[in-house]
Amino acid sequence: MLLPLEPLDRVLGDRTAKSFARHLGLKTVADLLTHYPRRYSSRGELTPIADLPIGESVSIVAEIVDVRERRMTGRKGSILEVRITDGNGVLSLTFFNQAWRAQTLKPGVRGLFAGKIGAYQGKLQLTHPDYELFAEEVDQSAAKAWADLPIPIYPAASAVTTWMIARAMGVVLDTLAPIEDEVPAEIAKAEGLLDLSDAIAKIHRPAVATDWQAARDTLRFHEAFLLQATLLKRRAENSHTKTTSRVPTSGGALETFDAALPFELTRGQVEIGQQILEDLSAEHPMNRLLQGEVGSGKTLVAVRAMLAVADSGGQSALIAPTEVLASQHFASIERTLGSELAKKVGLTLLTGQQSVADRKRALLQIVSGKAQLVVGTHALIADKVEFLDLGLIVVDEQHRFGVEQREALRLKGKLPPHVLTMTATPIPRTLAVTVFGDLDVSTLTELPAGRKEITSHVVQINQGGLVARVWARVAEEVAAGRQAFVVCPRIDETDAEPEIAEGFVDEEDVSAEDLVEMATPTEPKAPLAAALSVAEGLKLNPTLAGVNIDVLHGRMSSEQKAEVMARFVAKEIDVLVSTTVIEVGVDVPNATVMVVLDADRFGISQLHQLRGRVGRGGLPGLCLLLTTAEPGTVSLERLTAVASTTDGFKLSEIDLELRREGDVLGKSQSGGRSSLKLLRVVQDAALIGEVRVMAAAVFEADPTLEKHPALATALERIDQQAQENLAKT
Repeated sequence: MLLPLEPLDRVLGDRTAKSFARHLGLKTVADLLTHYPRRYSSRGELTPIADLPIGESVSIVAEIVDVRERRMTGRKGSILEVRITDGNGVLSLTFFNQAWRAQTLKPGVRGLFAGKIGAYQGKLQLTHPDYELFAEEVDQSAAKAWADLPIPIYPAASAVTTWMIARAMGVVLDTLAPIEDEVPAEIAKAEGLLDLSDAIAKIHRPAVATDWQAARDTLRFHEAFLLQATLLKRRAENSHTKTTSRVPTSGGALETFDAALPFELTRGQVEIGQQILEDLSAEHPMNRLLQGEVGSGKTLVAVRAMLAVADSGGQSALIAPTEVLASQHFASIERTLGSELAKKVGLTLLTGQQSVADRKRALLQIVSGKAQLVVGTHALIADKVEFLDLGLIVVDEQHRFGVEQREALRLKGKLPPHVLTMTATPIPRTLAVTVFGDLDVSTLTELPAGRKEITSHVVQINQGGLVARVWARVAEEVAAGRQAFVVCPRIDETDAEPEIAEGFVDEEDVSAEDLVEMATPTEPKAPLAAALSVAEGLKLNPTLAGVNIDVLHGRMSSEQKAEVMARFVAKEIDVLVSTTVIEVGVDVPNATVMVVLDADRFGISQLHQLRGRVGRGGLPGLCLLLTTAEPGTVSLERLTAVASTTDGFKLSEIDLELRREGDVLGKSQSGGRSSLKLLRVVQDAALIGEVRVMAAAVFEADPTLEKHPALATALERIDQQAQENLAKT
């Protein structure tokens, strides 16, 4: 949309603009106008108090029940306590040394109250909330319309309330010039869309509910259309980007490899392999996502693609997220190729923890072009790493790499290389881009022969009997000759506890001094499980007496990690207590059970990857997710979702719904600040598909957009703002 990019300080003043920028990230008029209401309330509607989530910032409509002032105990000053109601529940508002507020806060008055919900002695409360009271309506004939008038409730912060945003919005709307519409007029008319200026006005200033509903539908369509047009333009530009065609030679490395395979490729591997070979033979870069469940044979497909590139004289780089996985990939590919073919294509490993001599040798092989198949970690991105002719990048478990990291490797090609990304669980951002049609997607659906289903269960820590049963199950599996993983979020107690934060930061809470008497008490949280202390605790657990327990974590050297993993594979270790260093790629066929401690602190993709470490040897797998998450929380909902299915794409859709899409056209890897305002990738998939057809028709009839100048200008603006990021997917 061609909204004004004028800085907010020119419209709202410097002080207000700085506050909006600091707390909400809104810097321009366009930013403010697209900061849409999250919901609508009305003066006559009371918000159900029982549904208010403790610990979250809320804006509610309620009525004052009573007001009372009392002296503090043991110190000077008074407390003003105001009780408000929705007609059923009651919520307390607490003010310190502000008795003067009782002049306006009177029983029977309704208003909009905002603050962070807390609890004191089992009762809900807001401490030092902001509020805006509704004026009494004197004109009885207009009373109903006044009571029903939709009140926009905006995403806000403690220092920038919803009504402050509404007032600022009013100032901007009063001086806003007509907005140029980038959606072609014939499409807008056929779809029954509002005029764009009208839609912007009605979503912020609706007179009736149907106003904002029609505005929302129009603006959602605009989002879909502009994003699809952007991606179609990008795809067209990519088709004109030149790269080196990579075609396997007759009797070359790929044919030699295929002839020596001791098993038949699955139908999916054959079909997808052919798709990739066709992509590689083109003179524009491949950009393909290879989706497949853990163990479905993605790496074998990638190896065949890398051999095809080697046949053309080019190099391929497979980048893995961890030292353990890179080393396992190297060893696995070496076994798969056989020593002769591995030597012929110069299979080379490059990681950050190699010895100086090994690293220098690897760098020389890479820069000379002798290393045609290179496997490595983030070390491949280093400035010192130079390729002679990089033709293909394979990104394994791509959700572990940032956009900029993948781009740094891509730029090492003299011409843009082909890119194949592999994942068992597409992260929200990737799934979003996939739904928007920006990636070619291939999916391996078959599981390897002998692979068994993994059963997952959520175990809440307060279920004491079940927790004891967890360790009994581990002991039973070990007694049966099998092995177990125990995963922890930390290495030891010195690690900073990871925090999950969503939404806006509340930077101006009431001071601790003011809350001496009425501060909301919180239950002390138990420290997150740490691998070293958990291992020691398990050794003292009578249920696991005689069980061999060891530890694996990221602070260990490459040699130490390799030694521990070798002992685990050799069955010298029964229970391996680890951090997420074993999240991807670790293959121990005899491991059948995994226990994840503080499972709510891991993402859906992580949990799906972790449990993929068990059940790989023809025996059923069991994954037990231990958590302190309370019923009704998003954290427990996520865990329940993971336990309910092993379908990676289904989990990605759930993740997408819970975490949002990430910045589809930018750098952000996942949720929180989505570049999408109203559009939801999962719920609006049908609309997205329909709009893509319309946008494609526009480009087909008018490739240069000469007849659609507003659309061309909108796309140029996106290019100016996000061109670097658009090239980094």
